Amino acid sequence: MQKVITDDLEALFDILPPGIREQLQRQPDFRQLIEVILDLGREPEARFLDRDITMELSEVTEEDIEYVTSRIGLFGDDNRAGIERTLHRISAIRNRKGRIVGLTVRVGRAVFGTINIIEDLVQSGKSILLLGRPGVGKTTMLREVARVLADDLDKRVIIVDTSNEIAGDGDIPHPAIGKARRMQVRTPDMQHAVMIEAVENHMPEVIVIDEIGTQLETMAARTIAERGVQLVATAHGNTLENLMMNPTLADLIGGIQSVTLGDEEAKRRGTQKSILERVSSPTFDILVEIQERDKVAIHKDVASAVDSILRGEPQPLEVRSTDANGEIHVESVMPETDVRKPSRQINHKTEVTKNGSSPRLYLFGVNRGRLEQVAEEMQVHLNIAEDIDQATLMVTSKKYYRQKPPRIRDAENRNMLIYVLRGSSPQQIRQLLSSVYPVEYNEIAGRDSSFKQALDEAKEAVESIKEGKETVELSPQSAYIRRLQHLVAERNGVFSQSTGKDPNRRVRIFKM
Repeated sequence: MQKVITDDLEALFDILPPGIREQLQRQPDFRQLIEVILDLGREPEARFLDRDITMELSEVTEEDIEYVTSRIGLFGDDNRAGIERTLHRISAIRNRKGRIVGLTVRVGRAVFGTINIIEDLVQSGKSILLLGRPGVGKTTMLREVARVLADDLDKRVIIVDTSNEIAGDGDIPHPAIGKARRMQVRTPDMQHAVMIEAVENHMPEVIVIDEIGTQLETMAARTIAERGVQLVATAHGNTLENLMMNPTLADLIGGIQSVTLGDEEAKRRGTQKSILERVSSPTFDILVEIQERDKVAIHKDVASAVDSILRGEPQPLEVRSTDANGEIHVESVMPETDVRKPSRQINHKTEVTKNGSSPRLYLFGVNRGRLEQVAEEMQVHLNIAEDIDQATLMVTSKKYYRQKPPRIRDAENRNMLIYVLRGSSPQQIRQLLSSVYPVEYNEIAGRDSSFKQALDEAKEAVESIKEGKETVELSPQSAYIRRLQHLVAERNGVFSQSTGKDPNRRVRIFKM
């Protein structure tokens, strides 16, 4: 099925003040409108798919805000309202006295055909959790899932609709959900109660929920799953690892607990005595990370994926994407390639250094002083470009990359490689420098006898593993030298992990 988009833009334009409406309708890409911002005393703004604009109009007045609010439904406790029989959402910002001083008017679209990429998973009858950053299309996909299950598979589907996000405002749900039934949630803090009520009163085969975000909702989801009802839901977070680190939502994927092993068991497993383990079976069988509107990464067995991550073992990840013709492409990738990040990111040695030349770094949102300090410690000569036109590699932070400001989008349009620092710690910066300056890095190691000795020990251990030895523990080293030893193991195709506590923390090299 090809994608078909219905947006009811005319209904949204009807609630906007005439001047704003006319200027929006004159935009060549008005059909790609995402949201309109109306803040008291400021010029109105509009955000489109590929650009943002500030409208050259007078400042927003109280009369403008009153014009909008008088033409929409009532605001709930979550300060959200809608337009009846549409999917548009209007969110209010209030002052301390409760008066509305700002509005975010967001376009709601029903996109038919968005779940082609995961339709086989939806039809499997297994519970599915969708993750993704705001605006990537989680709710749109969830709405289409409900329609396909109700209309195409003829299942009894109940949508638990908080803030009317899925089926729109008013008593009659939007046609985009097909024959699925909708239960409205009066206030967000009652979502968990409505979830249980849906199961007890209406005998659904499938329950669809948007944004599980509290402990009570997590517990309600587990209760529903244990009754044999298929769950399809979204949750806060971008990846499976995000959920594992979130104490509120970790129960959705089985929960994580710390376990202390006996000496013999720790030795048998080759781990520290204190380890992390999954507590119980996950609420959801399948997890889908929505990377882009046409690209997803899939964990088909959440229990196995969580266990694998806790053990630090590589696991295959299925990545699906659709091209301009609607063809679905599937590939199985190991996590070392970091496929959950767009392909222009790098986190390991890439073609930037294949020709041996020193890459020219353009820093964006990165502390230059800290980078230069670590480079001096490592005796690495930095080549920093002041202008993006002179650079071959952009270095930015995780925060900036997620926000996608114009400078990042510009680098992507140039097909420039981007290295995303997960953090600003010296260890993360050392990893960056050792990845993009490997030639210089190896020359330094050769000049320093302590580095050379540590590398030689790692190389000898690798040879021992290849000759049949199960495991070799190296001498205790600093974090920086241990990183070198891990690189030696990685480049020779064997496994390694750090064990013990400082000052006796050391690298263990082994085969699986």
